[in-house]
Amino acid sequence: MQARQPSTDKDPGGQQEDFGKSSPLGLLILVLFFVAVVFLVRSMNKHLRKLPASFDQADTAADKADAKPDGGGEGGGAKG
Repeated sequence: MQARQPSTDKDPGGQQEDFGKSSPLGLLILVLFFVAVVFLVRSMNKHLRKLPASFDQADTAADKADAKPDGGGEGGGAKG
């Protein structure tokens, strides 16, 4: 028994006359997605510019703040 490709003479396999055509609504959705991506990238860049180049100094400053003699750690002090 040999395997053969099925004939596409009578059944074109779902490729009717509208196959491969897109609607104007599809183009509108695609353009809206591109616009959304542009705004998301701009927002991400704006937030990334606010970050410091390195967090090393911030870590050492936080360690010094945690080592206060009055117990100034997280939630350790009783504030009224």
